[in-house]
Amino acid sequence: MPEIIAVSTSMNKGERKKNVGKSFLLKNRGMEGDAHAGFAHRQVSLLAEESIAKMTAQGLEVGPGDFAENLTTRGINLVNLPVGTRLQAGPEAVLRVTQIGKECHDRCAIYYQAGDCVMPREGIFAEVLKEGIIEAGDSLDVKPSYRFGIITASDKGAGGERKDTSGPAVGDFLLPWGDVVKTAVVPDEQEKLSAKMRELIADGLDAIFTTGGTGLSPRDVTPEATMAVIEREVPGIGEAIRRETAAATKKAMLSRGVAGISGSTLIVNLPGSPKAVVECLEVLAPVLDHALETVTGRGGECAR
Repeated sequence: MPEIIAVSTSMNKGERKKNVGKSFLLKNRGMEGDAHAGFAHRQVSLLAEESIAKMTAQGLEVGPGDFAENLTTRGINLVNLPVGTRLQAGPEAVLRVTQIGKECHDRCAIYYQAGDCVMPREGIFAEVLKEGIIEAGDSLDVKPSYRFGIITASDKGAGGERKDTSGPAVGDFLLPWGDVVKTAVVPDEQEKLSAKMRELIADGLDAIFTTGGTGLSPRDVTPEATMAVIEREVPGIGEAIRRETAAATKKAMLSRGVAGISGSTLIVNLPGSPKAVVECLEVLAPVLDHALETVTGRGGECAR
């Protein structure tokens, strides 16, 4: 089983890191307390124990952290992971591979000792999509990456009178699961909303999230547009969202949002405010992996 065998940090760049056993991965920054945190797309570095063994075979006394990697792994072929691969690191954190290897401008001490260094060839770099505690012994698994679409139902947004902020909030929240590849702002008109959903389904998206148009106003027709498109309803999603978010605001019980499946595409209605969509997605998050895996049939595709 792929696992993390060491968690290492250093106070300064260009020096070997010390295995601290446990740390915290910060979203969009990297490892807490590490000199490389916040370094563009190279926020976290990873190197396999199997790669380090190539250097010990040359007589070097080296181990985890000596190549300035944050995470030392075992049982996963890091260097063959495509850029963009998502990795579940421990129970909470999610990484996305951003670079394989690197150009070494300044030769390190290891290179001068052995005439070679494995890190530039076989080390990889990643960014933190979801933060969380990470420690030695945690699993490291490849996650499926999904393609999402977001449709915002808004008369004013479609007319250019209002900037859509709920759609970007949805996209940011969904990063640990996949990328938003299609977005649209559509008037609060049932036929136009349904047509846009069918268009994104035809594009082969794995899930579509709508924002807005779920209330009691005569112009709130997103649920009706969704029901005209889906083949099977998933009532538990809307029920859970209303039940859990009603604890924060009783108005949540007035939401008419629905969810369902069309072909192999999941469609979920969300409210129109950025704050509300995040609260609703937090309710959905614990089951989203399983929902996407079963709807798309991709649960077993990620070989370790």
